[in-house]
Amino acid sequence: MKRNLNFILTLTMSLSVLAQNNQDKGKIEVFERGKGYYYESILKDVNAVNDAIENEDKQPYIRFNMDQSGLDLPNDNSLYKSVWTQATESQGNAGTCWAFSTTAFYESEVYRLQNKKVEISEIYTVYWEYIEKARRYIDKRGNSEFSEGSEGNAVARIMKTYGAVPYEAYTGLKDGRKFHTHEKMVDEMTAFLKSMKKNNAWNEAFGLETIKAIMNKYIGEPPVEFAVEGKKYNPQTYLKDYLKINPDDYVEILSYKQEPYWKKVEYKVPDNWWHSKDYYNIPLNDYMEVIKQAIKNGYSMSIGGDVSETGFSRETNCAMIPDFDIPSDYINEDARQFRFSNETTTDDHGMQLIGILEDYKDSGEDWYLIKDSSSGSRNVSEDDPRFGYYYFHEDYIKLKMMGFTVHKDAVKDILKKF
Repeated sequence: MKRNLNFILTLTMSLSVLAQNNQDKGKIEVFERGKGYYYESILKDVNAVNDAIENEDKQPYIRFNMDQSGLDLPNDNSLYKSVWTQATESQGNAGTCWAFSTTAFYESEVYRLQNKKVEISEIYTVYWEYIEKARRYIDKRGNSEFSEGSEGNAVARIMKTYGAVPYEAYTGLKDGRKFHTHEKMVDEMTAFLKSMKKNNAWNEAFGLETIKAIMNKYIGEPPVEFAVEGKKYNPQTYLKDYLKINPDDYVEILSYKQEPYWKKVEYKVPDNWWHSKDYYNIPLNDYMEVIKQAIKNGYSMSIGGDVSETGFSRETNCAMIPDFDIPSDYINEDARQFRFSNETTTDDHGMQLIGILEDYKDSGEDWYLIKDSSSGSRNVSEDDPRFGYYYFHEDYIKLKMMGFTVHKDAVKDILKKF
């Protein structure tokens, strides 16, 4: 009887492992071009869909993805303990996730600190970020990044100089457009800056006025005064007196092994175009614990990293690390750095982490609720609660999410070590 019982237990465990391995196997998927929220909603709105499809290779996308069918996944917002946020907003066809995610984060912060529900203009920050990028490009004689990308801490930097405005005062959308598109605008600004470089004509005043004129044509001129609840504000007084946000209260937490831990370091990616060295670099285990404790204590964060993995599903809206990539027990600082160093982890997207589901189904594993502005999170019906959200397994954050912006009070014990 004892031998039979041992055999049954061994067989049960083997079948359980086999089932899990079968779940973790990948599959080849074929996706028809022209389908999905990006093509069917965003590109139609920006009047580019016909050209895009006509000029595009008609061959379908063929991808190798993790097969998540049959898995019991927590892709249900109601399962998560989360902070207050506004409804998800689309960044459209603009590459400004850094502004959308971090502005959403500051909206949650205003609610946490002031109990006010506000909508802050993302494009106001984007406008002045382009001005600062152009200023540095001119100052460095063309030896500086000029693109749509940036980092979450750019929002605080812009706030300190230019303040903030409510969304209704400056949407950045003209001519009845529903979605943002900055491609032509950025192409025009880039061409102008390159002409300055070609002609060695580094007149900053003229250069910045031209950049402003280009943006004013495409996204409108930002306001210098506006009314909120019957009272007049300018961008600085709105930030200080109404939002009551102090940009100096927010910090950047990073975890990558190529720089020393327990030091403030530079995050060496192109989107950190001004070469900020204000990132607090901490070991990975501390990084994961800080995230967990912060969200449990009511602090959200703007978080960034890589969303191009095979376990990142636009069908289930879940992000996982399959065993055929790397087993969970082997995800550590070396695995994380290896992928960053060989550029299979890139700094390609910013989102807002707003909730946590601890110990899902007594598995000992945590999941996180992510608010997202990209089109990939919107391939479900607009009536579906998953619309605009992702669900991240803790392993995905551990391996692929490189850093985050958070209020300093959420990480005060960590900051004491610097």
